[in-house]
Amino acid sequence: MPHTDWFTSSRFGLFIHWGLYAIPARGEWIKNQEKITDEAYQPYFDEFNPTRYDAREWARAAKAAGQKYAVITTKHHDGFCLFDSKLTDYKATNTPIAKDLIREYVDAFRAEGLKVGFYYSLLDWHHPKYPIDRLHPLRDIPENDPRRKNRSMPDYVDYLHGQVRELLTNYGKIDILWFDFSYDNNHTTTWRARELVDMIRTLQPGIILNNRLTTGHADPTKQKAGGSGGGQTPLGDLATPEQIIPPQGVVDSDGNLLVWEACMTLNNHWGYCRDDHNFKNPAEVVQMLVECVSKGGNLLLNVGPTAKGEIQPEALAILARVGEWLRLNGESVYNCSRATFMNKPDWGRYTLSADGKKLYAHLFTRPMGPIVFENLAGKVKHVRYLRDGSELKISRPWNIPEKWPHIGVNLPSTPLPDELSTVLEITLV
Repeated sequence: MPHTDWFTSSRFGLFIHWGLYAIPARGEWIKNQEKITDEAYQPYFDEFNPTRYDAREWARAAKAAGQKYAVITTKHHDGFCLFDSKLTDYKATNTPIAKDLIREYVDAFRAEGLKVGFYYSLLDWHHPKYPIDRLHPLRDIPENDPRRKNRSMPDYVDYLHGQVRELLTNYGKIDILWFDFSYDNNHTTTWRARELVDMIRTLQPGIILNNRLTTGHADPTKQKAGGSGGGQTPLGDLATPEQIIPPQGVVDSDGNLLVWEACMTLNNHWGYCRDDHNFKNPAEVVQMLVECVSKGGNLLLNVGPTAKGEIQPEALAILARVGEWLRLNGESVYNCSRATFMNKPDWGRYTLSADGKKLYAHLFTRPMGPIVFENLAGKVKHVRYLRDGSELKISRPWNIPEKWPHIGVNLPSTPLPDELSTVLEITLV
């Protein structure tokens, strides 16, 4: 699909979960988990004033990290809008910050040459028409409670469609629209998804749309190819496994690779959680990214800014280290995909350039003895460390039978040059 070509060559994006929940700082599902009423949640709206928010700093950090696109929560499940919607008063422009925070995000990320994406929750626990179901914070109130009256999903869906129209009309070209999420009986027909998708495609013909208007979005085995040339998930372009990298990537029932990205947290929460310091280290992030690319997918890595509007220093340090690795080794990630002719090695992963001329061996650990490349005898021009272009001599390991068409490379006895992932660039004949 030509409109997804930029996406499948980019491979690395930034996910941003940010909203009122940054104030209690216990994660973005707090209203659900603690069954907080609108009245008890209201102080967070009254106090929301992220005076240190600088979208330009966020954009510069993403670019320095080697990320090529970003997706931000315009509205999460609590219903609070970071954008200046005309359809609700529950928005950032009515808080002490009094700004359209999405406008600043769009302008800043575009200025850095990054693609711009919007996340939009299909749920809304603040809207008076959204039904009180098993996920709603008010789920345990009595059946005769007046707050259950006058709920109407069709009326709420009118509101949903109107807000999507605003987002895709008021901010120029938008590259990705990331819905979240269908569940139980709330899916395609509930959201009037076909009508919604037709509107989206009309307003933004080249937009990439994820697959969460349907159920089963987190189960890669349920992804199917669409009828418009294959490779599409139902009503969308993008499969979105969450907090998992599928063993074989994401393919359709015929084994054809779909467009997909794994969305992953940098610590254990999406929204800011003050007490969660369990961050993945830079090596883990790089190896997650490489694993996604080796299976034909992208990595969408999340940060949760604070109530003051800053990305945590720990997260920024990790992103900067990953960016330095990509500066030296990015050719093995960008515009790369699966090397289907190579078996997965014990020491790491393979990626392959789009033109098929460069095979990249990613060493997560040092192998015992020489590195053996199966079935590549007579097919390799040379092998180099990607980070500096220095030569590695090709040889035939003495203990490999003559009938096996393998070659090997003896690594220097010194430590591997990159603890995150040492990359060998194998130029094919």
